[in-house]
Amino acid sequence: MPKPYPQEFRDDVVRVARNREQGVTLAQVAKDFGIHEMTLNKWMRKADIEDGTRPGATASESAELRDLRRRNRLLEQENEILRRAAAYLSQANLPGK
Repeated sequence: MPKPYPQEFRDDVVRVARNREQGVTLAQVAKDFGIHEMTLNKWMRKADIEDGTRPGATASESAELRDLRRRNRLLEQENEILRRAAAYLSQANLPGK
């Protein structure tokens, strides 16, 4: 898998693409920077989402959602352990026959 481009490079390429002169295509901007046109399109979509001009989850929202899901999984596991422990202990306290 190729090494990802630094965020600063991505931001610069998107800025140049947004401020390009009349008649300059996205394909030309991508070629000038040595990246694929679809890569530039993807970066521009992500930048639009981050800027709020396009609907979608920003990187910080996605990270927060990922963290919350991880925390939820952990809490569910802890809850299951406590349920099992309570069931075991209630069985241990039953009077023997």
